[in-house]
Amino acid sequence: MRWLLHRLDFTLQANRKTKEGHQHPDRNAQFEFIADQTQRFLDEEQPVISGDTKQKELVGEFANAGCEWQPQGTPERVNTHDSPDPQLGKGLPYGVYDQGADEVWVSVGISADTAEFAVATIERWWCKMGSKRYPEAHT
Repeated sequence: MRWLLHRLDFTLQANRKTKEGHQHPDRNAQFEFIADQTQRFLDEEQPVISGDTKQKELVGEFANAGCEWQPQGTPERVNTHDSPDPQLGKGLPYGVYDQGADEVWVSVGISADTAEFAVATIERWWCKMGSKRYPEAHT
């Protein structure tokens, strides 16, 4: 079967994101509103943050796509299989970006409840950094 596909000039190809899809008619107005509110808060020295979560990652000695410098012939040894370690689980990174200070706070947890973890991370940011940086913040 493979030879037939090659003969017909078929090759293995990854898909390519090129289709934009439909946009909401108020899309630009929404972004303008958010930008205006952000600037208003920054002008008043109030905190403006955004939160972001990333893909869950296996915790432990697992292979990754990156490279690191090692002495020649001594690569980092990792597990043969990428089966999750039941003791270590998966790490869930969640970041809080403080736009006024241009700084990021990142927490890594193991919670299965992403929303709960996000709230806890924002609260942790506020207690450790935000409340000190923005003592006059409106609560």
